[in-house]
Amino acid sequence: MMTMVILLALLNGCCISFCRILNGRLSQDTSVFNASFWNHVVGFIFLSLIVYFTSSVPVKTIMDAPVTAWLGGVMGALFVALNSYVLSKVGATLTVLLVIGGQLLTGVVWDAFSNGAELTPLFGILCILISVLVTKRGQDQRAKEIKVSR
Repeated sequence: MMTMVILLALLNGCCISFCRILNGRLSQDTSVFNASFWNHVVGFIFLSLIVYFTSSVPVKTIMDAPVTAWLGGVMGALFVALNSYVLSKVGATLTVLLVIGGQLLTGVVWDAFSNGAELTPLFGILCILISVLVTKRGQDQRAKEIKVSR
């Protein structure tokens, strides 16, 4: 059973990366908000069909959801829009690393403030983020040197 869960998590990661790349490409061809719009329209239709055919929850219950449930959708739309914009500027690998770093950082800070956890992991995450920024700066510097030498 645990192997199946691990494989599903890996598949989820592949789907997220593929979705980010598709949205980044679409944002290059159209705009960031257009990419986010289509991502959410298609997702809404797909999930609506799944809920309609599989859920025993009445629609009225869904409409009575708390405000925090609706804010999740807003955060998702903001994530897709920002991710599409950043991906077109820095590339897929660096975008994924920065997003994961941001998620780790937020998780550590959230745990520290809500559960009284230690902030020691914060130092490790900050080291990762700093190394990513230094790497990006070095790549930009090499790109400038190549342009000058031509």
